[in-house]
Amino acid sequence: MATPSGARAGATPPPESLERLWEEHVRHEFETRSTDDTLATMVADAYVDHVPVLTGGSGAAELREFYSTHFIPKMPPDMEMVPVSRTVGGDQLVDEMVVRFTHSVEMDWMLPGIPPTGRRVEVALVVVVRFRDGKLAHEHIYWDQASVLAQLGLIDADKLPVGGAAGARKVLDPTVPANALIRRARRST
Repeated sequence: MATPSGARAGATPPPESLERLWEEHVRHEFETRSTDDTLATMVADAYVDHVPVLTGGSGAAELREFYSTHFIPKMPPDMEMVPVSRTVGGDQLVDEMVVRFTHSVEMDWMLPGIPPTGRRVEVALVVVVRFRDGKLAHEHIYWDQASVLAQLGLIDADKLPVGGAAGARKVLDPTVPANALIRRARRST
């Protein structure tokens, strides 16, 4: 039986359609800044999980509250996302990127309870997106929270094995030397 889009029911959507839907979703989060349009790209029981800090929501009501109160209006105006890689499967997309911003606003979704520091942050971030019925079903978002906290001066990266902005820079430039933290640890013993 054919669906309105011409695809067979249960057929795997072409990767381009998943990419278009994901890009539309992100456009509504960061450009149009529309909660309603963002939610329109998602199934009714979708969920978002920012793994390092347990923010997000599950289901339309929680996601509406999250997007309209804690995410879209709490985005630094200079937020920049630099694509690194994208992998698209039958019902899943994985985006790897580097995110850069100045911590100029409260960011409930990433730094709950931390007032703006005015400091720059650069961190690698991975988003795993699952699709169902032609819409987003879930997002699992991962980043190195210790590196974010170190760049904001909230933890002492000189005393901890934390890469800070260097981790994001290495993702963008594989020629950045590896093992600096191992060498530092050996020097301090």
